Amino acid sequence: MLMTSQLKVGTAFMYEGNPLIVQKMLGQRSGRAGMVTNLRVKNLVTNSTMDLGIDASEKFDEVDLDGHVTKLSFIDGETFVFMDQESYEQFELPKEDLGDYAGYITPDDDLEVKLTFYEGKPVGIDLPVRVSRTVTYCEPGIKGDTSGKSMKPATLDTGIEVKVPLFINTNERIVIDTRDGSFLERAKD
Repeated sequence: MLMTSQLKVGTAFMYEGNPLIVQKMLGQRSGRAGMVTNLRVKNLVTNSTMDLGIDASEKFDEVDLDGHVTKLSFIDGETFVFMDQESYEQFELPKEDLGDYAGYITPDDDLEVKLTFYEGKPVGIDLPVRVSRTVTYCEPGIKGDTSGKSMKPATLDTGIEVKVPLFINTNERIVIDTRDGSFLERAKD
């Protein structure tokens, strides 16, 4: 059984008799009725997407997904093409199926990605928790501010924007947490 707090991008679960996969975390809100987690999900049978609000106390059955270790081979417009490292078979996934994960990978990375399948059809990916990216633009760093508590927006080499501490500068490599897009540290590579 899955709890609402265990749902993340790429998690597949049964909801009202339908197999769904989480594409994007839209945030949480609390109110009189309790905490509600908002998600963008895709129905694995009908391929339709919808936004869903789920109470924090709900439990779900997991959907069994098969997995293959692949690498991102290339991006063709809005389609990401992955290659199985053993059979050299190629699999295509639309950018929308990757959800938030699309902003953390490029074909230049030598990053192994687990491609997940439902009934023989690719439906999503599992990324490592920590991914290194290069900052392509941010406001200049401020000397002496090493606390990391104040944040500023930064654009990464994949085009997404994340919050980084004030001491980070353009062209620095940073480590991002793929679960929530948060800054972890400067990259050591």
